[in-house]
Amino acid sequence: MAVTDKSILKRLYIVAGCMVLFAGAVLFKLVSIQIVDGEKYQALADTRTERMFTIEPNRGNLYSDDGSLLATSVSKYTIRFDAVTVSNEDFKENVKPLADALAKQFGKTSSHYQQILRKARENKNRYALIVRNLDYSDYMAVKKMPLFNKGAYKGGLIIEQKTKREHPLGKIAERSVGYERVDENGYYTRVGMEGAFGEYLRGISGKRLKQKIAKGQWKPIGNDNIVEPKDGYDVYSTIDINIQDIAHHALLGQLEKYQADHGTVIVMEVKTGEVKAISNLGQTSEGKYYERLNYAIGESHEPGSTFKLVNLVAALEDKIIDTSTVIDTEKGRWKIYRHWVKDTKRGGHGKITMSKAFEVSSNVAFAKMINDGYKSDPEKYVNRLMAMGVHKELGLPVVGEGKPVLRYPGDKGWSGLSLAQMAYGYEVSMTPLQTLAFYNAIANDGEMVKPRLLKEVKEWDKTIEKFDKKVLNPAICSKETVKKVQQILKNVVEKEHGTGHGMYSKNFSMAGKTGTTQTNYVSKDRSKYEYISSFAGYFPADEPKYSCIVVIHKPDKSVGYYGADVSGPVFKSVAQKVYATSPLTSEVDVKDVLVADNEDSHNGYYKKAQQKYAEMPNVKGMCGMDAVAILENLGIEVEVKGNGKVKRQSISKGTDLKSVKKIVLELI
Repeated sequence: MAVTDKSILKRLYIVAGCMVLFAGAVLFKLVSIQIVDGEKYQALADTRTERMFTIEPNRGNLYSDDGSLLATSVSKYTIRFDAVTVSNEDFKENVKPLADALAKQFGKTSSHYQQILRKARENKNRYALIVRNLDYSDYMAVKKMPLFNKGAYKGGLIIEQKTKREHPLGKIAERSVGYERVDENGYYTRVGMEGAFGEYLRGISGKRLKQKIAKGQWKPIGNDNIVEPKDGYDVYSTIDINIQDIAHHALLGQLEKYQADHGTVIVMEVKTGEVKAISNLGQTSEGKYYERLNYAIGESHEPGSTFKLVNLVAALEDKIIDTSTVIDTEKGRWKIYRHWVKDTKRGGHGKITMSKAFEVSSNVAFAKMINDGYKSDPEKYVNRLMAMGVHKELGLPVVGEGKPVLRYPGDKGWSGLSLAQMAYGYEVSMTPLQTLAFYNAIANDGEMVKPRLLKEVKEWDKTIEKFDKKVLNPAICSKETVKKVQQILKNVVEKEHGTGHGMYSKNFSMAGKTGTTQTNYVSKDRSKYEYISSFAGYFPADEPKYSCIVVIHKPDKSVGYYGADVSGPVFKSVAQKVYATSPLTSEVDVKDVLVADNEDSHNGYYKKAQQKYAEMPNVKGMCGMDAVAILENLGIEVEVKGNGKVKRQSISKGTDLKSVKKIVLELI
């Protein structure tokens, strides 16, 4: 029995000792957590209940050259209610007046909002949704309402702000305006001007402390941010929205007519290099067109006959030929090795001068000129082209500029055919904007300026940075050569034999060059051949103000594919309308231009607008720019809302014009 008692006692001591050791271990751990690891666990607890959130700043506005908005940040506000922080007295006193104010502001019944507020109070909801996506004026009205005017703690007001980027021009210039996006890993995607000028537009982020509440939701702590965000600067681009609208609709109409795959138009100011319009339209599977890719800057392709200008300048500079040099185009076919160079005119042009060879766009004449003139020293030819800078990128801030291709003798792909092929725009590659930069240099008496999309960066009325003209090459060739090719470019349009004569107008002058490039030409199946139609030039021909290039890819061959037919009319339409709506001409000249070319002016409205109308015409469905020109020529003040084509006119067709002073046009 005694043995048994001693055994039990021994066990009790063991158990008691273990308990003491366990208690000691617990005490040690508590002390360790409290003192040694206290800061670590406190920080962990804080991160689970409180967290610092980033506040995105308002992105700066992107403007056109006249201050019209191309892209802007619009703040949207969501209002929530913390039903726990409000005292019983304040809630009972203000719940109905608050519901009445919300109902008056947003159109729902007072009982609807009372139900939301009372239910939130009953369920102790700290994050009840009241209303979302408010603009600034509605947000300010909510802040002044009963109860909410007491702020975050006493009034339970929770405000969430988000910024949305909007484009007032809609789909016009959408790709050129572009965007800047950042993913969860911090990687940026930059497109167009928004991406190029992001460093100015994006601003500096702020910080806001939030507390975790029920259901994984986060509520802002206090009324103030820890670090206030700094809004981005405003950027003023070179884009002219009137010219942009003209270019967009001229291109769209031609793409639809020829059911082409895609196309681009660029309009640039000759002296400064300011890009006034840049439109890029691609076809969807449904046959509609939208700003799909930035073809003007990013798509490098064989330019075809528009490259003949580069070759003519090179040959004149190297004294290979003169404009009066006669070359035999034979019967429009010339064989070099096993390859036939062909002209589009059956039977050829016979013996013609080099100036006429350019005007009629003879492939045979140019292939002979470059091949015969440089075959003993092909390096001299390529060096001349490089001296003019056609092998270089323009160095634009916009991401994705296509690289020009200019092979050197000995490079992979160079062959005995290369000189002849390069003579009429094959085995070389350039983007439309790179080609336009060369034509612009000729219009600018030989000075090549860098195309420019940015004019100024501002913070309110303060100029942060200003961007001026940048010269890439002060003289791509001699003044003598410039004058010669300027006259020849003018002849392309004015002379009856010129490939661009179909564009001729006696009322305003143009100069330029057509281009028709064959693609898929390696295929033996001619039915698979596709074409790129282009026209590059400038206007007016004698004192150039603007240069312009139009490139249209893969038009329906059954409708047409030559540059003069497909791209030429777009160039002419742009030149005509820009010429008529800008200070290039006198008032009398404008009238002449608008009357001209009746078939290209929306069913003769321009011509009719000059007649003494007695009644209001119907302008519905017309391009906004055309409708404005017509109505203003009738002496009517025009107010325009929106962009695109006319959807509604405030004065109906047939109204006596004597009683009309102003009309409002709604565009879509």
